Formats: sequence, structure tokens, C-alpha cells
Amino acid sequence: MKIAVIGTGYVGLVTGTCFAETGNQVICVDVNEEKIEALKKGITPIYEPGLEVLLTRNIREERISFTNDLEAAVQDALVIFLALPTPSGEDGSADLKYVLQVAAQLGDLITSYRVVVNKSTVPVGTAEKVAAILSEKLPAELFDVVSNPEFLREGVAVDDFLKPERVVVGAGSERAAKIMEELYNPFVRQGNPVYFMDTRSAEMTKYAANSFLAMKISFMNEIANLCERTGANVDWVRIGIGSDQRIGKRFLFPGIGYGGSCFPKDVLALNLTAKEHAYDFKLLQSVLEVNRLQKGRIIEKLRAYFRNELNGKLLAVWGLAFKPETDDIRDAPSIDIIEALLAEGATVKVYDPVAMDNIHRKFGDQLGYSANQYEALQDADALLILTEWSEFRNPDFEKMKMQLKTPVVFDGRNVYALEKMKEQGFYYESMGRNTVPF
Repeated sequence: MKIAVIGTGYVGLVTGTCFAETGNQVICVDVNEEKIEALKKGITPIYEPGLEVLLTRNIREERISFTNDLEAAVQDALVIFLALPTPSGEDGSADLKYVLQVAAQLGDLITSYRVVVNKSTVPVGTAEKVAAILSEKLPAELFDVVSNPEFLREGVAVDDFLKPERVVVGAGSERAAKIMEELYNPFVRQGNPVYFMDTRSAEMTKYAANSFLAMKISFMNEIANLCERTGANVDWVRIGIGSDQRIGKRFLFPGIGYGGSCFPKDVLALNLTAKEHAYDFKLLQSVLEVNRLQKGRIIEKLRAYFRNELNGKLLAVWGLAFKPETDDIRDAPSIDIIEALLAEGATVKVYDPVAMDNIHRKFGDQLGYSANQYEALQDADALLILTEWSEFRNPDFEKMKMQLKTPVVFDGRNVYALEKMKEQGFYYESMGRNTVPF
């Protein structure tokens, strides 16, 4: 099948590459000429495990190509995916400017039947807005607009696309539904479901899923905070409730709050949708507030330990990306935490396996940048762990103690066992567990 993917950001690039991997002819289009030239050479603008290997193979096999020419991209494509940015406005609304602009352009370019697919995360009713714009220039028989939300987890996005737990398709016609079913058949051969529904329900499904997961994280962070006050251990509580199949084990790890490109934006957008429909979504508002406060919990711990004297302290940070296996720092808790530390006069040295360039673009010369995790510790008054990268899980503890001015660790991700840190002689504070004193 011939496919066009408009937008080569995170979603668009993964979508185009994975469709090419199953034998489709894919052409990806973007207005950024520099990015397109890099992609033609197999250079990806994002860090995502496995993506560059697939991209290189499909370029070599001539199943995927890249262009800045929108007309050329959609000329022969039966299915046109819109994978465009929908950034949050100041009020939390999703900005549909790019989606609607491209819809207007497609109205001038489509000459035979096309399926136009919203792959971007968009508010309820967006498919109808796109259809209305296309209808201004095209007869109804020349297009269908479909909602096909993505459920990709950064760090495992390629596997998520190639082996999806489920595919959600909002389609208003049987013709469009059959084309989408044919397109996704290679990905669900083991029996994972493709759910067909109306476009509004598909759009709501995406927001509901991410908001529910954000709620689980926020709930567990509240439990962790209560565990600290009661002397309970959140690790045992997590295991105890996660074994209940009605709750499940995933998204129950406490920490310093959720971040990234999806959860913060989608929770805000769904909350705004509720307001626009005169519904007071109290639970969602609480999720937003809990997550905002949770980012400050590790700062509170630092203030208490240093007796409100962070000014002049040298603090090391391990982990900057919002989660492991990505270089994405969008809404990463590390940003809020580092900004708070700098505001209180601390000096901050950082290390992350892949997100250093992005954090440097954000902070410039305000931070010290380390070539490896141990260099960051040199003469530091304490270490903060903000992302649970695998390479941090089994460090050389003796080397850590030699580098640090004092063996003090504030762990925002509960990377280490309490017993281990006690054996190694660290002062260790984590989330929802007892402090390990000197």
C-alpha cells in the first residue's frame, strides 16, 4: 500500500518506518529541509532504540523516502497520515494550527479517493473539523477522515508499533475501515485486537488512556508520601496492590512525577475539554496538582537535610530525560528540579547517557556537564538520581564514595535497595521508604 506521512517528529517517523518495514511504500514529508536531508542519509533526529536500524534498512530497500514536497508526497498515496505537532497552549488546549493548515492544503491536492488519518493526539471533534475543511473543496466521495491514535511508549516505541497490544480506529465508513484493517493486519497476526469505533470515541480513548495512567502514577506518589509519614515501605505496598489483577503491576512506581510529551499535555487537554463542556473533572484536576507538587518533594528533602542552606552547595544529578531509553526532556521533572536548585544558589553538575545535548540547549552555561556518571560526583555535596537508567543500577559504590565530598544520595526513582545502601555506608533518601542514616 502507498502511504504518506506528514510530519517526521517522534510519532511520524516511527509510524512511517514501521509501515515500511511491513512492505508498504512510504513517503514522509516535512517542512524542515535540514531534517529531511539528514533522514535521507538514515540519521534520525531522535534517540529511540531500534529505530535507526529499521530506518537504514528500509531506505536501502527503497521502501521509505523523504521529501519537503507535500504535493509529491500525497500524489499517489491511498492513506495520508497526519503526524503533526499539537503543542499545549497557555490554557492547556491542544493547538490544532498545523493539523488544520495541512488539511486545507490537502483540499487543493487530492484528486482521487484518499483516507486522511489523524495520528496526532487531538481533542474530541478534530476529525470532524478536518472533514469540514476538506469538504470546502472536495466532494464527500473523495475522502474519509479517520482517527487512529498512537499508543507508543518512548524507549520501546518500535516494539509497541510492530507488536501493538491493540489498535484503535475511528472510522465513519466501511470503506475506510477495511483499508485500515488491511494496513494493520501484519501487526496483529497473533490475535491482538483492532477496535473500530466512531472518530469521537477514538479521540477520547487516547486522552482517557494517558490520563488514567497519569492518575495511577499520581496515586502511587501520594501513597509513597503517606508511607514516609507512617513508616510503611512503598515497595511492599506496591507489590501488595500490584498483584491484584484489577489494579495491575504497571505504573505503580513512585517517584518525582510524570513528564514527557504525552501525559502532561494530554491530561491538560482532557481537563480543558471537560471545562468546555461544563464538567468539573475534580479527579483530573487533582492529578495535575499532585504531579506539580511531587516534583518539589526531592527539593524539600534537600532543604531539610542541608537546613535550608542550598546556596553554595555542589549537587550532582544523574538522569535528565523524563524516562530511560529516550533523549526527550519535554516536561521532564529534572528541569523543574534543576531550576529550583539554581534559584536557591546551588551549583549543579549533570550527566545523562543521551539527553545531554538537549539539556545543554535548555540551560546553556548554567550547569556543569560531565562526560560520565562518576565525573559528575567529583567533590559534590550530594547526588540526586532523577532518571532510572540501567547503568545507574549497579554502580561502583566505592568509587562513588571516593568522588563525593560526603556519601549522600537523594534518589527520586528508588533505584537502590535500602539494605544495600546501608551496607555501603551511604546516607540515602528515596521516595516512600525510610531514610538510611549515616
